[in-house]
Amino acid sequence: MNLKNLNVKIHKSIDNNLKNKKIKKIYKIFENSLRINSNFIVALSGGADSLALSYLAKIYSIKNSLNVKFFIVDHKLRNESTLEANTVKKILAKFNIKVEILTWRGIKPKKNIQSLARKKRYELLLSKCEKLGVNNLLFAHHQNDLFENFFIRILRGSGLRGLVSFNKASKIRNINILRPLLDLNKKDLVFISKFIFNFCVKDPSNYDNKFLRVRVRNLLTELEKEGLDNKKLFNTLKNLQSTDSAIKFFVNKNLEENSFFYLKKNQSILSMDFFHQPNEIVFRSFSNVLKMISKNYYHVRGKKLDKIILQIREKNFSKATLGGCVIKKVNKSVIIAKEHKI
Repeated sequence: MNLKNLNVKIHKSIDNNLKNKKIKKIYKIFENSLRINSNFIVALSGGADSLALSYLAKIYSIKNSLNVKFFIVDHKLRNESTLEANTVKKILAKFNIKVEILTWRGIKPKKNIQSLARKKRYELLLSKCEKLGVNNLLFAHHQNDLFENFFIRILRGSGLRGLVSFNKASKIRNINILRPLLDLNKKDLVFISKFIFNFCVKDPSNYDNKFLRVRVRNLLTELEKEGLDNKKLFNTLKNLQSTDSAIKFFVNKNLEENSFFYLKKNQSILSMDFFHQPNEIVFRSFSNVLKMISKNYYHVRGKKLDKIILQIREKNFSKATLGGCVIKKVNKSVIIAKEHKI
């Protein structure tokens, strides 16, 4: 059998699973959520939700004649991680889903492990996107992750932007971060993983109560037993996202009217009118400028940013450093430049 006929056979095998009414319904939700017409990369882990994403993404690529590449990050934080990554690669190969393993090399952290591992995963995947010239990166975050993130941010005292930070689409380093599973719950994805692959990797850290996310996940399970209505919670998040979108409109307006970006020197010049807007508008606008100039992955923490904004509004402010940036007040303008550390 030649390669062309082999691919046709595999595609038919994948398509045949869509005859299952539940899978067909899930795929339709996924398809309506994704809606892209250019090549993309899929980030995998080996969990049930990740495997479901690989299957749904493969169908989407076939139906839309798009090139898709699949990557799994081996963090090497556990002795079994390399074997698990290779097992996932071998199983998915049977479905013509070709996976490349990206390895986190170097000394591993002893504290804040999950956060740093997540950051490294993004770095490896974003670098691969840039190298291949692909602007779309898909992650397997689903509705349950959305709820977990919401409660984690509440516990941390986050503002509106933090509470709704899990969007279907965002952008990092000019790469579109897409989460097409946010309208689907964990149970639907487990169903696909079992029905199609009859396999998934179970990461023991997902059951370790020393991690906040695990404790929040257990809390949500208990709240569900007490009658927590996920539909109402989802609608609440949608309403918050609508409010967030309105704020973003005025943030963009402030940036357009009261700031100038000097590309050659990688500097931003802000007029004092930039700081004479409602506090939330100023806070977000200034945070965006600092992130753009410093090219940091995260925004500056809230309390530090609030303090600098208050100082800038005072007449005696002259200079400060924050988030990898130097902030200078010159006459009636504020100049933001990248901090060059010796």
